[in-house]
Amino acid sequence: MIPHPSAPRIVLLAVHLAAKSNIDGLTALATQHNKVLRQDLLLRILLTCLPETLPPSQYISLIQRIESGSLETDVDPRDVDWSSVEDITDDEAARKVRKLRLLPLAWESAPADISEDPLSLFLIHRAYRVDEEAGLLAQLPDLIVPFLDHSPCVRTWMVSVLLPLLRRNHEYYPRHPATQTLSAFDRMSDQAAVDLLLSQTGAPQDVLPHVGRDLRGLIGPWLYNDARWERGTERRRPEENGQVADGTICPGWERVLEWIITQASKSWMIAVKAVDQWDGPGDVDLGGYASMWLEEGEQEYLEQRYARAALASAYLIPEASVEALAGVNSIIAKIMALLDQDPCPTLQVASSLLPPFTDPNAERLLCAKNATYMRNDLLAESNVLTAPNETSTQLLHTLALSAFILTKAGVPCTIRRAGELAFLQDEREQRAEATKFIHSLRNNGPKGDDKYWIRARNELLWLLDWGAEEGLGSPDVRTRGVFGQLKKEFLEVECLKAFLSSTRYSLARSIYEDAPEKPLDSQLLRETIVSAAMNAYDNASNPHRGRGGLLKCDDIVRIHAFPATLGELHPASKRIEALLSATHALSEYRLILKKGEPFTPVVLRVHADPISIIGKVLEQNPKSYTRIQDFLEIGANMVDAGLLAHDKPEQSKSGARRAWQRSIVDKRITAMCIDAALMEDDFETAYSFVVNRLATTSGSAPQAESEGDDYSWKAALQAGKYRRTSRTVRPTHIGTASGNLDIRHLEQRMECLATALRVAPPATLQEILNVFRKCEEELNAAIKAEEARESAWDDQGDLQAMPGAFSSTVPAGVVRSTKTRSTRHVEEAPMSLFDLSRASMARAQRNLTALSSLQRNETARSDEAHGETGDGSDQPRVRKRDQLRDAAVGTLASGVGWLIGAQPVDRTSERS
Repeated sequence: MIPHPSAPRIVLLAVHLAAKSNIDGLTALATQHNKVLRQDLLLRILLTCLPETLPPSQYISLIQRIESGSLETDVDPRDVDWSSVEDITDDEAARKVRKLRLLPLAWESAPADISEDPLSLFLIHRAYRVDEEAGLLAQLPDLIVPFLDHSPCVRTWMVSVLLPLLRRNHEYYPRHPATQTLSAFDRMSDQAAVDLLLSQTGAPQDVLPHVGRDLRGLIGPWLYNDARWERGTERRRPEENGQVADGTICPGWERVLEWIITQASKSWMIAVKAVDQWDGPGDVDLGGYASMWLEEGEQEYLEQRYARAALASAYLIPEASVEALAGVNSIIAKIMALLDQDPCPTLQVASSLLPPFTDPNAERLLCAKNATYMRNDLLAESNVLTAPNETSTQLLHTLALSAFILTKAGVPCTIRRAGELAFLQDEREQRAEATKFIHSLRNNGPKGDDKYWIRARNELLWLLDWGAEEGLGSPDVRTRGVFGQLKKEFLEVECLKAFLSSTRYSLARSIYEDAPEKPLDSQLLRETIVSAAMNAYDNASNPHRGRGGLLKCDDIVRIHAFPATLGELHPASKRIEALLSATHALSEYRLILKKGEPFTPVVLRVHADPISIIGKVLEQNPKSYTRIQDFLEIGANMVDAGLLAHDKPEQSKSGARRAWQRSIVDKRITAMCIDAALMEDDFETAYSFVVNRLATTSGSAPQAESEGDDYSWKAALQAGKYRRTSRTVRPTHIGTASGNLDIRHLEQRMECLATALRVAPPATLQEILNVFRKCEEELNAAIKAEEARESAWDDQGDLQAMPGAFSSTVPAGVVRSTKTRSTRHVEEAPMSLFDLSRASMARAQRNLTALSSLQRNETARSDEAHGETGDGSDQPRVRKRDQLRDAAVGTLASGVGWLIGAQPVDRTSERS
């Protein structure tokens, strides 16, 4: 032991003991030589020489004794080991002391308010060096906590600097520590510090429950530092009422708010969790190290700005989902609670209650110029939409409810989209959204739940004016909702269509027909019903009226019709019934209009020439032409349904026009069936249609009805041109016609051509006559060939010896007639029954046409005779009954008598 060590030796020994971490020896030395090792010198030696890796617990007792000043009063009896400086002279010791580079307690950016507090400077500076040199940030609380009550500056530094970074790197996100040192973090700008503290907040989805924790444990303590605030008259803070206070602002807090609204646009769940889990600047976790408060003005400023940022984030959430809108509503509820407003119900509850929005101040918000505030200047004090007051929160809740109603129905809508509809009031946009909303209800809603449809109608009408009419009790008051530009009648019409499309007939009747106050007038209601029925028809895929869309159309108009609005006898009902009948009749046949596309009902209604569809049916269904009556009924139903009058609706209402159309359609369909029969070589059926349908209908039709008939004569001409082949269907019944099928066929062709001549226009007669002449020549040739065969057969019969016949030898004196068979045929050949009937009919026609002239002549002669005799003659008067009998009998006698070569009997002479 050195009896009287010099001051340089004492300092060198203190440095040596500190470097060797000999805290006990240093404590003893400081106690024994406290005059030399003053407080500031001892702290500088510890700051410079004490290893940073030494745990604070080993030297905290020395610092506490330095703080308390007990080193100057206490006496440490322990001996000090001077061996390290025994061999050094005082001059050498002095030179070495002068070469020491002890660190100053204060650093470059040290707070000015602790410049006279060596211990506070040491603690903070020591903490920086421990972190920089050893990276032992987690040991610093052991160094600082025992001295929190020493100085407010130490406590503030601990809470606002050390605690946030310590939690960020070692407690909250130890796997992703920040690279910045404690001193660098303390020197960072407010914006950079906030970004560093929140860099991992919400990044992994599994830490979403900890978003509020980060804001509470990192940002909250970090704000409790005077360095975070800027005060001055040149920086002024707007308050809620538009006035300004003392101009205090917090740039770091503004950065936090910007982070929240940025997360709302990028990852809305983080923003929602932040507001939901954090009550704002008053919700702070100081770790139990201190109890600190902000000034009233500062606290109010932070809360008002936080509320504005929360409302702004609601407008920025880009996702249109029920979950996102529920998150928006949770933000609104939290802000309303922070502002001491009435509690906000959930969206599910609000959608069932549909509360009216009747805020008198809302009118100044609902204008087109405010729409820009949903995108720009969200945190500006001039933004009326994010102002933390009751009007803005109620408006935001109403927009959220509107978007929720649309979204849950299947029409995704964000808060911003709902705001654009309400602020801009674009009728086209609103109509498009309303149409999509109703269409989604119709497609996705339950078909058998009347309560669902009643609620859907109420929601639709609420979107019109946000319940203002009901809330204020006056239909004249009009608050413009998201459908504010649309007429109520339009929404009612679309709602009725949805009811009918979903088979809610009874509900629709109770609301729109049976209700005392009818939402729609009768004409509009009738048009809507017809439109709904036709929409069901157009959307049908099956032409059977007992299935799908046709069944729904039938239900709307006929079975579940509105009896007071659209009865079964109404013209519209009749037209739809005719359309359904025609479509259903076509369902019985195979019909493909385009390759790979089966026939659908809407094709019939929009087809430019619906009658041509029957032609397709005849082509694709063999032997279908035999059901001509069914096709005629289909054509008649097409006429009654107005399918042929879509280009001239005014003419379709005329009965004469409809009758003319039906006549033309009948002839066209008959012609189609004739062509189809000929295509399948069924000439007999085609011939029957010509003589039984075309000949009768065309021959008896008035001139006006015959106009436009370009089908009958062509079909008859085609039948007349048909030539019999081996594929031609053989007749099943000949009757009295010629047994020669070729002759019979030629005669039938001539009848078809005769029909064509009667109905054809004059310009085409020459063509038909040419065919007729050729056919007649073929018939004459066939008849001559038939006669030749018959003559040959007769001759063979006369010359052949038949059993039981007389001898073929000619007796002597008997001369065989030399007349040829042809001569006998000319003089004596009997007529066929067909020729006989034709001749008889010709004579009967001549006699019957002569009856009228005969009667006139007899009457005239009777008058003359009566005039000559005066009082009458004995000549018997011929009765009209006798005249008719004589004409009939005379016709028969002349025909049959001519056949047997008899002379006619004069009945008149007999009577006389």
